[in-house]
Amino acid sequence: MAVSDRITVIGVGNEFRRDDGVGPVVVTRLRERSAHGGLPAGIRLVCSDGEPGRLIGLWEGAEPAVVVDAAHAHPGHPGRIHRLELDGYKAWQAGTASSHGLGLGEAVELARALDRMPARLIVYAVEGADGSLGTGLTPVVASALETLVEQVEQEITGHLAGPSGRTTPRGVRL
Repeated sequence: MAVSDRITVIGVGNEFRRDDGVGPVVVTRLRERSAHGGLPAGIRLVCSDGEPGRLIGLWEGAEPAVVVDAAHAHPGHPGRIHRLELDGYKAWQAGTASSHGLGLGEAVELARALDRMPARLIVYAVEGADGSLGTGLTPVVASALETLVEQVEQEITGHLAGPSGRTTPRGVRL
């Protein structure tokens, strides 16, 4: 199995809930780039509704798993991109929820309890402006899309370059 065969990018969200669909849109853009030689062959590009069991199944065995999801922050700055590495990080806090009901934090904690975490789990969370019913990203989130796609692509190429090639992509808040 080639190294690129173990890289998984998971776009989490619902394309019928406006900005919540940012994860699947990123996966679609990466598929387009891959078709034109922008990414190495074998990288797994998948979408998920965020249900914890399905997420765990998608990232199991990945090296690394990159998850792209919409986020809600208070106070919020729609379009702002956050990069988190969840290795050794307690992601879930009691009383928090995502737009998916059970969210990424619960999936991480369940995966830890079941010893099914990927070797590296990187999350790109994009603050959304509108999670109501409807299609299409809001202009502010859409304007962050190209930067986000480039950052995920840099994450992949940095991983393939090895430890000396790994850097935090430009413009990402940690």
